[in-house]
Amino acid sequence: MNQTEFWQLIDATHQAAVGSLDSQETKLIEALAQHSLDDIVDFERLFRQYILAADDFGIIAAQKIIQGWVSDDSYLYSRCWLISQGEQVFFEALRNPDALAELAATQGNTDFEPLLYVADKAFAVLTGMEEDESFPRNIAYEQGLDYDGSTETKDEDWTEEQLPALLPRLWSKFN
Repeated sequence: MNQTEFWQLIDATHQAAVGSLDSQETKLIEALAQHSLDDIVDFERLFRQYILAADDFGIIAAQKIIQGWVSDDSYLYSRCWLISQGEQVFFEALRNPDALAELAATQGNTDFEPLLYVADKAFAVLTGMEEDESFPRNIAYEQGLDYDGSTETKDEDWTEEQLPALLPRLWSKFN
């Protein structure tokens, strides 16, 4: 699986789920289970690369405004949600996190923890195996794709007083 195929899966399941994260999770697992084991592992690798690409102080600031708080877990889950919104939204948010203002205001839930497990679940469906070291998450981790503090957050840190000027559209929607 390459980047184009990854985003095609995300975009197609996002569109088919019509805003339901539960439905998107189910559709992704079903779609991935139709691919080869190597493709499922590639999906996990790409997913983790995008999680790391979104490790940015601007994305943290957006989450702080949208949810009112940030923790390590909530930050990870919000990046999952960002990926689930599709290629165009993802890359636009990386360029300009303030672009999330309208979308986040209509979504309600901007956490999507279950996206962390879709490759492993698809792998289990396809193989009938219980999770072990051969599962996509473990393979990607062994290859250095660890999203739990393994990289340095990009861009410049901010203070809460800077948020209204940093992301004015988000600030006006959520404050």
